[in-house]
Amino acid sequence: MRMHDFIMAENSELWDVICNGPFVPTKTIGCQLAKEIREALQTAHEGTTQIKQSKIDMLTTEYELFKMKEDESIQDMHMSFTSIVNELHSLKEIIQRNKLVRKILSVLPSSWENKLNAITEAKDL
Repeated sequence: MRMHDFIMAENSELWDVICNGPFVPTKTIGCQLAKEIREALQTAHEGTTQIKQSKIDMLTTEYELFKMKEDESIQDMHMSFTSIVNELHSLKEIIQRNKLVRKILSVLPSSWENKLNAITEAKDL
């Protein structure tokens, strides 16, 4: 007995699935059900859009109010700043690089004033 004959004899439904793919039952739905599904999807999408905009607004405010703390290292400050910028980027809210650089320079505490002046002059900012 060949393998093909064995499988067919053992379980013809399994062989049909192998040859033809699984049977996916479908049901024809009426216009009212289709309308309800469309409305539910539209409501969900609008909710998602509102949530996204709320996140963008919150992160934009966080970006605008961002300051380096006196006891914070430059690495920690940069990591916090990058986190905000990356979250905005993931929501398709892109901030131009020159604005990011100026923002970083503006949040440095007074203890960085000499370095800030040197960077500003060297880069003609």
